[in-house]
Amino acid sequence: MTSATAEPPVHAIEPAQFRQLLGCFPTGVAVITTCAADGRPVGLTCNSFSSVSLEPPLVLFSLRKQSSLRAAFTAGRGFAINILSQSQDALSGRFASSRIEDKFEGVRWHRGALGLPVIDDCLASFECSSYACHEAGDHDVLIGEVRHMGGGGSDHALVFYRGAYMMLAESLRKLVVQGQLDQAGIDEAYRTLYGTLLRLACERASDAEVDAIEAAVDAIEQHPDTAQLADRIDSASRFFAAIATAGHNAALLLMAQTMGTVLRERMTHVLSVRPRPDLYPIRRRIVQQLRAHDADRAAAALDELITTLRSGA
Repeated sequence: MTSATAEPPVHAIEPAQFRQLLGCFPTGVAVITTCAADGRPVGLTCNSFSSVSLEPPLVLFSLRKQSSLRAAFTAGRGFAINILSQSQDALSGRFASSRIEDKFEGVRWHRGALGLPVIDDCLASFECSSYACHEAGDHDVLIGEVRHMGGGGSDHALVFYRGAYMMLAESLRKLVVQGQLDQAGIDEAYRTLYGTLLRLACERASDAEVDAIEAAVDAIEQHPDTAQLADRIDSASRFFAAIATAGHNAALLLMAQTMGTVLRERMTHVLSVRPRPDLYPIRRRIVQQLRAHDADRAAAALDELITTLRSGA
């Protein structure tokens, strides 16, 4: 008689971490367009586009139920997928902005074979008739049958990865490796950015988010002297990433992810990475001040961390 294997406990999924881990999967960027009830062209930026079937040719994208364009897409006769190139990153920002009322103003586009708005010079476009719409949590999954498609330029695709355009990440990598980002400027950026995030975290962070910062500190201190470089880089990155998450500011989080790329590249190609036990109590003090909600002392501890790190480099 065999005993049943106990199922592991299921923990609640934390939305911020869920978003962060999803960002590990690079995705293309597209602008999804359709016509409003009055015939106006409307559209939004999306990185949830995916193929579904070859026969018949089906594609899908997901749309937030709270989107102001939900009615236009769910009640419309179809939609167009416009795959953006690296040179069209400005369009991605434009169609993602809630502050721009007429997204098509100044944008070159034309009516496609199905009468849908198609943006000029995209890498590819797929005009689709509505095939199905399914509710899925806080999103609708819209499936379209491709009726017409076209190809544009030969540029590379715009790719989104870890909250930033990969084109930007590659540019930062080159700047770091070539030594075009000076140490003083990077330190100033860290003090300013993470000092601000720490102040916000003192007001907004949950106990679980402060626990995550402390766990990252634990991981750094538990590395043996023989730890691999990749493990040290990962621990240092998780410490700063946890601070960024705890600040609860989407724009600053995106900047922090960019700075995370800089940190990883410097630790990989530029800096000498070795055990620094003299930094342990300073990181601990940052966590203590976060728990005490003392923004000034938390920011001061971060400043001390950076100063001590450089003095011992």
